[in-house]
Amino acid sequence: MVLTESEMANHNVLIIIPTYNEAENFEALITEIVKYNKFDILIIDDNSPDGTGEIADQLATKFPEISVIHRVGKLGLGTAYVEGFNWSLARNYEYIMQMDCDFSHHPRYLPTFLEKITSVDLVVGSRYVKGGGTLNWGKIRKFVSRGGNTFARFMLGLKTHDCTGAFRCYRRDLLKKIPWEKIQLKGYAFQVGSMYHAEQVTNKIAEFPIIFEDRRVGQSKMSFKIMIEAFTYVVKMTLLPKFSYSE
Repeated sequence: MVLTESEMANHNVLIIIPTYNEAENFEALITEIVKYNKFDILIIDDNSPDGTGEIADQLATKFPEISVIHRVGKLGLGTAYVEGFNWSLARNYEYIMQMDCDFSHHPRYLPTFLEKITSVDLVVGSRYVKGGGTLNWGKIRKFVSRGGNTFARFMLGLKTHDCTGAFRCYRRDLLKKIPWEKIQLKGYAFQVGSMYHAEQVTNKIAEFPIIFEDRRVGQSKMSFKIMIEAFTYVVKMTLLPKFSYSE
């Protein structure tokens, strides 16, 4: 089952794309997404000094399905997603996606998200299920990524195989139940935190395999500080008592 033409026409699907210094990747990705003619796009730019925000504004004048939020500085990936989630809920989107802007998450997988989200609350494009993987990664990066993912799954008791990946599609009802104000994370630890809370709320989570491709141009945003934030968060959530979720 896929979303109907009526659902598409009602602008029920939004893709949130945070950006910081992605001028070299950005326009090509957006141009690829709009070819599907099935998605609205929200770009959240953290005042990129390389002009990414200006490119986003130009694209928004060309494509009516694009909206842009300009933020005052580099406030972090996690806060960008939370702002985007709140924006989407205020505008009554039913399906809310998130993806990177550097072609690590290839648009060819977008139709699969639309097929699977009709029967679950959350769909994850996964590197760590059969058929998934990474492309053009060195041995150290593979070890750090898989090791961090395994550590988070074990410590937090997560069932999702790829709990650190950012290629996801949420149902609106699930987004409303997750206590975003409790996930005070700026970096990639946000992905672990959001998955942890999602699994406390629902067991209707599906994964399908993707090949995660290394960014085409530019530099990775991963840093030692971001890895420490993720490690600290996992340990803290393991030790803290569970809290109740609103229905």
